[in-house]
Amino acid sequence: MRFDVISLFPEIFAPFLTSGVTRRAYESGLVEVKLWNPRDFADGTYRRVDDRPFGGGPGMVMLAEPLTLCLEKLRADRQACGAPDAPTVLFSPVGQVLDHAGVERWSAGPVGAVLICGRYEGLDQRFIDRQVDCQISLGDFVLSGGELAAMALLDAVARLQPGVLNDQGSHQMDSFNPALDGLLDCPHYTRPEHWRGQPVPAVLMSGNHAQIERWRRDQRLLLTRQNRPELLSAARVAGRLSKSDEAFLAAQASKSVPVR
Repeated sequence: MRFDVISLFPEIFAPFLTSGVTRRAYESGLVEVKLWNPRDFADGTYRRVDDRPFGGGPGMVMLAEPLTLCLEKLRADRQACGAPDAPTVLFSPVGQVLDHAGVERWSAGPVGAVLICGRYEGLDQRFIDRQVDCQISLGDFVLSGGELAAMALLDAVARLQPGVLNDQGSHQMDSFNPALDGLLDCPHYTRPEHWRGQPVPAVLMSGNHAQIERWRRDQRLLLTRQNRPELLSAARVAGRLSKSDEAFLAAQASKSVPVR
């Protein structure tokens, strides 16, 4: 699949695409990333890509024309290379918050996307209305630009591609994954067995795989209830909690009731 990234700072992506385990996806071509700078399509000596907003106010707004010319060029390039048309995505606070299900949809799709990384106060709304197919948010906070959001999506998509992670089933044990019923993952431990007076939980050293899996399930339930109770509620509504799960949660709840 191919992702085209429109950014005023494409150099930011260089170390990202050549570092870490996900570089395998980019080096092998499983995920192709092509970078485009709208400044290359701007007029004038200074190749201006922004201007002050009509109506006044702070900040600058990215111009529609350089973005459109850049988008037209990359679409022509995709066509010439035999790449299928792809949706145009803008990272924006008004977009739908990206979650695991969304990442899986992007990962499974063969076409990729055109990712637009906004800057300053945003983009001319006329460009958004005419050219953008969907908007994505990482959460209720504001970044200096869409580059970090684009990297987050690319990284999440890349690690789901076959052969990228050393353990093919590794990502299935990630938090939010359907294989974990959408719960948070459990704590993990490694050598040494004792570290600064803190031992590894004894059950993990027992060799009893059934007990280990039950402990891990219980920890996932506890962590999710404590930190993301809405995920636990969703799992319950979907019928993903077993009688053993509910019994464990009920027992833990009774322990936390204060004595009067």
